[in-house]
Amino acid sequence: MSRVPASAPHLVALDIDGTLLSWEEEPPHVERISDAVRESVAAVRDAGHHPVISTGRTVLGAIGVVRDLGLTDGWLVCSNGAVTARIAPGSPAGFVVEDRVTFDPAPALRAVLEGIPGALVAVEDVTLGHRVNAPWPDGEITGLQSVVPFEQLASEPVTRVVVRSPERTRDDFHDLVDRLGLEDVTYAVGWTAWMDIAPQGVTKATALEAVRRRLGIEPWATVAIGDGRNDVGMLGWAARGVAMGHAEDVVKDAADEVTGSIEEDGAAAVLRSLLT
Repeated sequence: MSRVPASAPHLVALDIDGTLLSWEEEPPHVERISDAVRESVAAVRDAGHHPVISTGRTVLGAIGVVRDLGLTDGWLVCSNGAVTARIAPGSPAGFVVEDRVTFDPAPALRAVLEGIPGALVAVEDVTLGHRVNAPWPDGEITGLQSVVPFEQLASEPVTRVVVRSPERTRDDFHDLVDRLGLEDVTYAVGWTAWMDIAPQGVTKATALEAVRRRLGIEPWATVAIGDGRNDVGMLGWAARGVAMGHAEDVVKDAADEVTGSIEEDGAAAVLRSLLT
């Protein structure tokens, strides 16, 4: 891989969980951004590059991380690409939604609840939180939770459906995806028994490409750092895709290079390389 001049403005796409932010495995699941990562993000911004948060989190779940990083302007790609927002500290929520892609959730909801009886499901309400079929554990989804009947879950287009079944494994979810045979949606299975369902063809990469064009950044001046399966498309999209050291092989195989793990501040090392 040939490197490009770091002095040229770059779009630097940054996953949150497992890339910028670590957490305690046991409750209360304390989240932490290291000083090295925080300082590196600030240095990249101050050097004229464009850090873009690119996450599976909702925009409500991402904005606190944005504040922790000290970012006061720029772009957010959230809900695995279904929602794109601008950081706007002067607005009541701290962001302004610029684009959202929606789909009809009813077929996916029916299939999931038939395939996994008792599963927790939530549909995203971008600026408020989620409508859910039953209360979720504290801290697992962001914003208000409104418990509603199935008809209200499926009543209108949404940006994302989230499925959680704590007693099942990630492999169970992959098996479910194989059995469902749904069309017109995109799946992302997380580290635990958690699955996001989004509009067909919508990924972090599709949203980042739109942001790149808005910023006027050349394709060769794109960097992405991530650790999850939902980052695979983003790593392939970037001219320099970097997988975290603790990522699965499927993620590393999609990347141009591998950095250190979250414990080793791997993201900070990549960010510092843009300053030379």
